Amino acid sequence: MVFSSLLFLFRFLPAVLILYYIAPRKLRNVILLLFSLFFYAWGEPKYVFLMLFTITMDFFIGKGIDKAKKEGNQKKAKRFLMTSILVDLSILGFFKYADFLIGTVNTLTGAGIPLLGIPLPIGISFFTFQTMSYTIDVYKGSTEVQKNWIKYGTYVSMFPQLIAGPIVQYKTIAEQMEHRKENTSDFSEGIHRFMIGLGKKVLIANNIGALWDAIAVLPVDGLAAGTAWLGALAYTFQIYFDFSGYSDMAIGLGKMFGFHFLENFNYPYISKSITEFWRRWHISLSSWFKEYVYIPLGGNRCKIAKQIRNILVVWMLTGIWHGANWNYVLWGCYYGALLLIEKLVMKKVLNRLPGIIQRIYTMFFVVIGWIIFKCEDMAYGISYLKAMFGGFRQGLWNNETLYLLGNYAVLFVLAILGSTMLPKKAAGVVLGGRKRTWAENVIYIAFYAVIFFVSVAYLVDATYNPFLYFRF
Repeated sequence: MVFSSLLFLFRFLPAVLILYYIAPRKLRNVILLLFSLFFYAWGEPKYVFLMLFTITMDFFIGKGIDKAKKEGNQKKAKRFLMTSILVDLSILGFFKYADFLIGTVNTLTGAGIPLLGIPLPIGISFFTFQTMSYTIDVYKGSTEVQKNWIKYGTYVSMFPQLIAGPIVQYKTIAEQMEHRKENTSDFSEGIHRFMIGLGKKVLIANNIGALWDAIAVLPVDGLAAGTAWLGALAYTFQIYFDFSGYSDMAIGLGKMFGFHFLENFNYPYISKSITEFWRRWHISLSSWFKEYVYIPLGGNRCKIAKQIRNILVVWMLTGIWHGANWNYVLWGCYYGALLLIEKLVMKKVLNRLPGIIQRIYTMFFVVIGWIIFKCEDMAYGISYLKAMFGGFRQGLWNNETLYLLGNYAVLFVLAILGSTMLPKKAAGVVLGGRKRTWAENVIYIAFYAVIFFVSVAYLVDATYNPFLYFRF
């Protein structure tokens, strides 16, 4: 059950909203916790106990850290923290990376160790990072310990952000867990934010993703360069609208329940550098690694050799976080290298270039990066990149290229516009800072209603509704 499913839209969400709002305020966290556990158990019945174990362990470890600090026993507090980190990472490592490590050992040694074949718990990377950030912040003193298991369990398991982020740090919503005030303004804003996310996912990501899937099954050595680029661009837009769509839906759902999650995307495809791109893309993950890995390693406050080390460590871990395969490691190293080149060599050069050139430069490397990211078969990925640059001598374009471009031209235009601030700016120009008139409100509501009903129509008839970030 995911946000872009009819079961979620017409059964689960109405049920939880009705019960949540008719319940006394003191029971609302309980309602949210129970429905969140049910939501997770729907797809992963046995792994809900794993999540409950993680919640309970880090809840009591957080209390242990707090008690030890109040007693002035810093060593004991640190032991509690290290236990939390070790157990959390061990669970994540076992479920996500055991088969990857076994396969690597088999390849290098020919050992023939059988793979475990254990299914990956949905969203384990997200909720593991959330529980780790909580115990670390309690240890650092940057958040108060939560002494109510229900409230802490609600924070970790909250279904809006459980399976696809954003990664919510406890300290950013600690006050909301205790004293949030739901209101019609937030609820209304939450609805239209959810509708935008649903439209991004169902109408753009799913449809343009079908183009990537159609091109990816063709013989790669027969692809014209233009066709290969169409496929790469299709995946570039699919992953953005899929993931940012889910983030929009999560933020919108949060507002319906009185929560204000931090933004996870800020128009990353208008960036003028790779550095800027990673300030705008998956902001919660970038912030997590910066706060809990990069800065503790020394960040920018050390000599250049250690800065280089810190950046490479962070980006290797970022790649590994995304998946248990060597292409993700390569993808992380790719971005680490690009960021180092910008930091040490390209920054001044880039700043002198016209804005359009900076954006073309950034998107060129982003598109290349998404092919590395997508192709777990690295031999295929190398061949696909070769096709993009005419390595198979199939020409720049052919009839197939023109046919696919003609069929998807309107969708590409919508995707390009939707990934920029132009629609938002156009709305701002129309309103000019004033409130909407009655007639404009009717149009506004009708616009979101159309997005919803067209999305539902697609879902009713859909055979293609992938969830790209379920594995993370």
